[in-house]
Amino acid sequence: MTDITIKIDGKEIQTQKDRFILEVARENGIDIPSLCYDPDLEKFGGCRLCIVEITNRGWTKIDTACSTRVADGMEINTKSEEIIKKRRAILQLLLDSHPNDCLTCQKAGACDLQKYAYEYDVKFRDHDGAKREKVYDLSSPYILKDNAKCILCGKCVQICGQIEERSILSFADRGYDAYIALDLGKDFAHSYCISCNRCVSICPVGALIDKRSLGKIRSFESEKKTVKCKVCEFGCNFEVHSKNGENIAVTAKKPSSGRPLCLKGRMMTELMFLDNPDTPYMKGAGEFIESNWLTVTGFKNIVKKIEKVDAKKGE
Repeated sequence: MTDITIKIDGKEIQTQKDRFILEVARENGIDIPSLCYDPDLEKFGGCRLCIVEITNRGWTKIDTACSTRVADGMEINTKSEEIIKKRRAILQLLLDSHPNDCLTCQKAGACDLQKYAYEYDVKFRDHDGAKREKVYDLSSPYILKDNAKCILCGKCVQICGQIEERSILSFADRGYDAYIALDLGKDFAHSYCISCNRCVSICPVGALIDKRSLGKIRSFESEKKTVKCKVCEFGCNFEVHSKNGENIAVTAKKPSSGRPLCLKGRMMTELMFLDNPDTPYMKGAGEFIESNWLTVTGFKNIVKKIEKVDAKKGE
């Protein structure tokens, strides 16, 4: 590819054309905040937090760094007074619609909104305006969905849609009433969701939470160890969370390199690594039903076959 020269915050950088400003900046140690960007997802430009000032051929404009491609001679300012002001305004609008429960939120310490609000000194404030409706989906033992905390970044919709036969999540309604809906318009129990937790693994806030770790341990409290699932050849990555020498929870890491994530793999990882794994569940007709580890892991039929074979040998 053709090399070009750009400047970001006065730093001259050699790169290739058609790349996006955000990825070039981060590769060169220049942090541009973003809530909706992920290198493995299509560029969405929804949160607007990555806006920068771009000067090219004598013209200056403000645009999103995640969806704007570099061009030779381009000069980018990522932290001008105007840009900082606009980012603070965006964060303030998000906080104005967000529940003020950071102290008790499961996502505390790993929440991107919390991180940037602290970085840009933006705080919750009292107001008489609208707030996002408090709608909770508690129907699943594996995923908790909190509509009030959703910032509509679209990451969950995109990562779910990467597996064609899934595509469970989508945007619904418009404007301030917009929300993330499930395929059958109800809840996880009545959807075709397979509880793979792809959506949870990428949510930047506390809108989608791994329910099996809820109330047990938060990110900043735990020691973490990455392990690979052994159920199939994909080898999906999970994190085992431990505290005081006890393995307490397992959470799915963001899938990459074609890894799909699945509930069976997650259950096997829990069984193998947790000291006291919770009761497993399987989805029935519109509800999750308490099950057992032989059934959930798929070993039930194997055990039956072993017992049958052993019985024949004992005859």
